[in-house]
Amino acid sequence: MPYAAMDFEKLIGMEGFSETALKNHFTLYQGYVANTNKLSDLIGAMAAEGKTGVPEFAELKRRFGWEWNGMRLHELYFGNLGGKKALDPLSKLGKALTAEFKSIENWEADFRAVGAMRGIGWVILYHDKGAGRLFNQWVNEHDVGNLAGAAPLFIMDVFEHAFFLDYGLKRADYIAAFWKNVNWEVVEARL
Repeated sequence: MPYAAMDFEKLIGMEGFSETALKNHFTLYQGYVANTNKLSDLIGAMAAEGKTGVPEFAELKRRFGWEWNGMRLHELYFGNLGGKKALDPLSKLGKALTAEFKSIENWEADFRAVGAMRGIGWVILYHDKGAGRLFNQWVNEHDVGNLAGAAPLFIMDVFEHAFFLDYGLKRADYIAAFWKNVNWEVVEARL
């Protein structure tokens, strides 16, 4: 069964994000969905033909992680946008962040610092369910740097396509706009 791109049009009109930038970003995401489906079909056809020992099969398998994670990380990123309320420090998430980082402010400062690092990628607040720990992690490429077994709770895209049209090289301004639009209820539901 093919994957269908999710509709994030409700995000148009968010403060700090132009309609053009969002629509371009949605189109990029839709490309990841389309490529995930194409690769899935190609890999399935090659497997059915017994062509699993050829280099082409191996390369398609390797590429699948890039397209899949590009699809899913964008869904999580867009999914945690569209809110207007501040994070409730007494919520389950607020308490967990305080327990791990000593305060929500410390966590936020760390998350923003990771997002401001040079380079392209993602900033992800991960929850290690096994140990009950939270980590802010830089993911350089969709398929490199993800913490195995940890659940992504809060995602910020810091590839240039997410901010360059609206902010140019002013990544800090993008991060500030992003922060104003977080839907903390969605993030908390992932915990």
